[in-house]
Amino acid sequence: MKKIFVIAVAALSLAALSAQAATTIKFGSLAPIGSPWDTALKRISADWTKVSAGEVVLKIYSGGIAGDEPDMIRKVKLGQLDAVGLTGFGLTWLDPAIMSMQVPLLIRTEAELDYILAKMTSFYEASLEQKGYKVLFWTKVGWAHFFSKKPVVTPDDLKKCKLFVWEGSADEIRVWKKDGFNPVPLPGTEVMTALQSGMIDSLTTSPLTAAAYQWFGLAPNMCGMKWAPFVGAMLVSLKAWNSLTPELRAKLLDSAHRIGGSMQADIAGADAKAMDVMKQYGLKVNPVPPAVVEQWAAMVNNGFVADLGGKMFDKEVYEKIKALLAEYRKSGK
Repeated sequence: MKKIFVIAVAALSLAALSAQAATTIKFGSLAPIGSPWDTALKRISADWTKVSAGEVVLKIYSGGIAGDEPDMIRKVKLGQLDAVGLTGFGLTWLDPAIMSMQVPLLIRTEAELDYILAKMTSFYEASLEQKGYKVLFWTKVGWAHFFSKKPVVTPDDLKKCKLFVWEGSADEIRVWKKDGFNPVPLPGTEVMTALQSGMIDSLTTSPLTAAAYQWFGLAPNMCGMKWAPFVGAMLVSLKAWNSLTPELRAKLLDSAHRIGGSMQADIAGADAKAMDVMKQYGLKVNPVPPAVVEQWAAMVNNGFVADLGGKMFDKEVYEKIKALLAEYRKSGK
């Protein structure tokens, strides 16, 4: 009995040491639960446990449980989170250069977006590393459209609306107001409540996000114009990342790249399915004539670009992206 007792104690001690040795990476995201992003994160979590033989545990807080994106960034700085999945808005808080490829009506097609991402992501990754973050993978989130209670086709239509903008973007709010619009700054986690109360009646988001959060039910008109591409990224603080061995980091990075890359087809399919479902439940897509698209573009160039270059986005990087796009369009690809 004594021998059995000693063996049992030894086994329990080994289990305890193993549990203590495991590193938990706390990850926050606004990704709606059950969405392609959330599903991919859960796959990454399971794969990290497998490839690390239990040495790394990715604990996920999806659906805004950990707060809005600025809240999650602050929590990483405080050590309450170790990693985050951010949209282009959140990424801009870390590096304004990232907003340069999300300036409205700059990039207009999926092929152009793929080209710019291929050319620019290494630059952005180096910049984010200087700010204390390791990029594990990039993702295309979709295309931003205006969703509203009443149809929005022209800039004047939007001026009659109460438009949701992210809280904390003071320069953007100033420019919207200067151009005659009615921005309402809120945390992203309060959009549904604001739509229900009438505090806002319009917002910019992707079709998949509008469907996942059911926002389209209260804003059933979608502007047919692609306003801007949404990108996102999974990042981990260098403090947490560098606490792991180089061998572990290589395995985890490969896992994130592999699963994150495979997610893109899921997002494209889910986005198309979301459009079909929303149309069945009353979504109306309002087409925008090419001449009116150019009215929007002129407004962007005279307001957003002129007033926010060097503030909300990096003007030098913006000009670099414009030059890359000109080369790409000239090539006729």
